[in-house]
Amino acid sequence: MVFFYTCSDPRYQIYMGRDKFENEDLIKYGWPEDWWFHVDKLSSAHVYLRLPAGESIDDVPATVIKECAHLVKANSIQGKKETNVVVVYTPWSNLKKTGDMKTGEVGFLRHRAVKRINVDKADSAMVKPILKTEEERPSSTIRASREKRDKDERAAQKEAQRKEQQRMEEEKQEHARLKSLQSYEGIMEEDNMMSNEEMSGKDFRDFEDDFM
Repeated sequence: MVFFYTCSDPRYQIYMGRDKFENEDLIKYGWPEDWWFHVDKLSSAHVYLRLPAGESIDDVPATVIKECAHLVKANSIQGKKETNVVVVYTPWSNLKKTGDMKTGEVGFLRHRAVKRINVDKADSAMVKPILKTEEERPSSTIRASREKRDKDERAAQKEAQRKEQQRMEEEKQEHARLKSLQSYEGIMEEDNMMSNEEMSGKDFRDFEDDFM
């Protein structure tokens, strides 16, 4: 099962697996918008923070980061006993999983993309409100939600391409219309036309040469 939580800011969603086996699914089916939290150098739960599309970690309120860090500490057998721990967090896309790693174990692709936050003594006033929002869902939810996200993204990209092609076609048609209009105006220029007075002094035979 996977546990979902609501933090102090409802724009963000927090979730974590029950055990190391479910953590494997979280590693595999996380979103590009997800950030992974874990107690550094100690065993702990894998906590994920899902950001709204288009946001970066710099947009996340400091309180939300602290809530994730304290939730991780509270779900570490050894970490919750410590007076001070370091919690690391990094984009889901920076997680590295190789065949020789143990179940639930991960590494990092780029260590420079890993951030750290110090967590002192447990803060029950911060953690308890989050735990009260706990919603348990089947593990299959993780895979299904990722597949739906990817499907929606492909549909949005396809629609954006359609609109861009439509814009380019309309632009092409407008360019052709303006070019045709300019050509017509060239024909109708004053130097190429005769006034009624000039026409009155000419016989129709005077124009025959123009059409021979």
